[in-house]
Amino acid sequence: MVEIETLVAFEQHLTAGKSLANVILQGLDLTGQTRVLLGTDLTGTVFLGCQLETQTLQAVIAHGAMVFPPFSGLPYSPYRGGLYSPEELYAGFDPARPESYADTPDARIYAHWNSRGAANPPSLLETLAQRLHDHAVTDAMEEVLAQHSQGRPRRVVAIMGGHSMLRGQPDYRAVAELARELARLGFFLVSGGGPGAMEATHVGAWFAGRTEAELSAALEVLAKAPSYKDREWLSRAFEVRATWPLRDADRVVSESLGIPTWHYGHEPPNPFATHIAKYFANSVREDGLLTIAQGGVIYSPGSAGTIQEIFQDACQNHYNTVGVVSPMIFLGQDFWTRTRPVYPLLEHLARGQDYARYLLLTDSRERIVQALVDFDREQEARERVR
Repeated sequence: MVEIETLVAFEQHLTAGKSLANVILQGLDLTGQTRVLLGTDLTGTVFLGCQLETQTLQAVIAHGAMVFPPFSGLPYSPYRGGLYSPEELYAGFDPARPESYADTPDARIYAHWNSRGAANPPSLLETLAQRLHDHAVTDAMEEVLAQHSQGRPRRVVAIMGGHSMLRGQPDYRAVAELARELARLGFFLVSGGGPGAMEATHVGAWFAGRTEAELSAALEVLAKAPSYKDREWLSRAFEVRATWPLRDADRVVSESLGIPTWHYGHEPPNPFATHIAKYFANSVREDGLLTIAQGGVIYSPGSAGTIQEIFQDACQNHYNTVGVVSPMIFLGQDFWTRTRPVYPLLEHLARGQDYARYLLLTDSRERIVQALVDFDREQEARERVR
């Protein structure tokens, strides 16, 4: 079905002489459009959260349309037509006053979520609104991922790792430099959209078009507030964004996708991700993140959350539930064999399975990049055969 999410697209659709039959209209203010609406075929038309005049509502239903009415009293739109951006979620934030974060849409939505029972809202309407919101975010994310790069769908690679990884640590720089190199090679970087290793992923992509010296200078600024718990953590990020803004020439290569959740709303979303798919349901967010990363997943040092993602990813590969068996790469030999000895178990689990040949444990950035490039070429060759 055709989806129309802006009034401009609505007008262009009608100007082209097309009817609205089997069209989804999402989040549009259609007051004053009664004559236009009733003058076209509305069989199978779906109105998601659209503003309609009172007399129009019954008429469009009588003409064969389905109407999902808007919700009132919510700080978010359940029927949003696109992903979030840092500018939208952080609207009103003043880096000179870090406490102003409390006035941003992101913080207001989190406060609302907490006040309505957090992950267990007692209201059916609240639950329904959240599920509709998350469905709309997934739909918008799929549209972003469907965009093409060099004639092919975006080659999505995820970098996972702990939120407690501090700015200024060698691990943080290693992740940023790896992400920067992958972005330069045309890979589309995604992460869980939070602080730590996740932030380093998007910092790397943000600086894909800039020099090593510029990246180093930015990392020094960020290191002034190492933890997301520091008062100026967000302010230092906005200082870097302002000092080294995305240039038009770098925008395509520097695009990245953060996928955070209000379930962990105490961690602000990553301000370096150019696209943000923020969810209420953490389970949907985690499974979806691993599902879209069909170019491979890199696991930098992390704790329980990262380990959970490792075995979710292993399950997808073990049973090939998404149609692609993709690389699982572990950055940090000592960490993944001694500190968190996950790799030996995973290696044993994978014996005799297709994904065994896509496991890699290394400290080498070059080996990681080469493994992902080789896998991408393998996939491209398979596509040509099809």
